[in-house]
Amino acid sequence: MNQYELALVVNAKVEDDVKNATVEKVKEYITRFGGTITNVDECGKKRLAYEIQKMKEGFYYFIKFDAADTNCPNELEQVLRITDNVIRYLCVKQEA
Repeated sequence: MNQYELALVVNAKVEDDVKNATVEKVKEYITRFGGTITNVDECGKKRLAYEIQKMKEGFYYFIKFDAADTNCPNELEQVLRITDNVIRYLCVKQEA
């Protein structure tokens, strides 16, 4: 079982319910592609290092998950690339 961590930055200009729905949608994608979520850390609203799409702030989330299928992160990134309200993402494999 491989362990992964997804860093997710969500648009700070959206309402709380839209932000929460976006994160829930990402969690559903992880489980749909064969992953099991182990931990979700919400770091809150933070200033971005540089302006992205004329935005200076974003909500940061770190989602840890396990996946037996090594294709899970690739499929997840394909979906995140076109997901509304997701500014940036990065999925990395954690070493044991």
